Amino acid sequence: MITDARLAADIASGAGALLLDIRTAGLGSADGRELGRRGDIAADAFILGKLAAERPEDAILSEESADDRSRLERSRVWIIDPLDGSKEYGLPGHSDWAVHVALWERGRGITAAAVAQPALGAVYASDDDSHAVHAEQLPARPRIVVSASRPPAFVDAVATDIGAEVSTMGSAGAKAMAVLRGDVDAYIHAGGQWEWDSAAPVGVAVAAGLHCSRIDGTPLGYNESHPYLPDLLICRPELAAPLLAAIAKHATDTADSGRVAMARAYIDALVSHDATKVRLADNAWRVENGQHTGESGAFIRDELENGLQYQAIQAVRDLSFHEWGDNVVARFVLDLGATPTEVTSVRITEHFDIPAGAIQSVMAIIEPFAIERENR
Repeated sequence: MITDARLAADIASGAGALLLDIRTAGLGSADGRELGRRGDIAADAFILGKLAAERPEDAILSEESADDRSRLERSRVWIIDPLDGSKEYGLPGHSDWAVHVALWERGRGITAAAVAQPALGAVYASDDDSHAVHAEQLPARPRIVVSASRPPAFVDAVATDIGAEVSTMGSAGAKAMAVLRGDVDAYIHAGGQWEWDSAAPVGVAVAAGLHCSRIDGTPLGYNESHPYLPDLLICRPELAAPLLAAIAKHATDTADSGRVAMARAYIDALVSHDATKVRLADNAWRVENGQHTGESGAFIRDELENGLQYQAIQAVRDLSFHEWGDNVVARFVLDLGATPTEVTSVRITEHFDIPAGAIQSVMAIIEPFAIERENR
């Protein structure tokens, strides 16, 4: 029987070929966001089908599928991201998108992994020692890569401390593999990620001898009840100590929990009208001031992006979160108006029920903000 690492590589390669075909046919004729969704759905179906045929007894945790919590009782769980970097995938001229396939085993962590970068014609696997890394003398000017959309607030200060230069790139897998190839020396992320964002890149990087940890130096855990990881450091081994020391000095913000991160993504979508990062259960429901305004995750996601009632939202401010158990309450002020000079503000109290890896329900109380201030 094919080994787990070879299976991961074969599946990542096949999904990558499928994604290339979809991208070639869609670039220039489809909206970038829609093209990314097409790729996500097709690659997810391809990977799930291959795993069902080759490893039918194993559980799966996928970005594009509902979270089946029975995985928590299983000894083998495949953690997959069918298309990491869907934004870049939908843009011409970008190669920084990837396919992630990893296997987690109880008591052993990530034991097999592969990252495909189809636009580069490359597949990196945990059983391939051609990119083995060994500790060397510190580079004179280390190169750090960070997210183009969510760079850590502290990265410039860290770079100054260790004399590094900073660049940006899409896709966690693309950034991690840039470290593996030696294009850069470290990848730092502190804007929140999910297990599928890093499981395969970490599996490949660790097998090659790179340092992988949280930004406080603690281990990365997978197949957790809530599949959220706030931050990540992948770097050459000789850079780990100076980077961790610099990060500890400058990283003062407290990371969101997984549930708060999900609630924040929903609230961000109110302004951006991009619900790509919003995780909603298939049967999610929403109530606003006692009125049912959504009876499925797909409907709510479409409303966030296209609903006319949300198009006038200009800004969210004074945002705070309170979390207990499976619940998150967000309180904020919402500014609405057809133009920047015609703004009406309302006070929102929004309750999220998040029992697992997706929002199950949203209940909102909407009050006139001006009246609230007058009554104080």
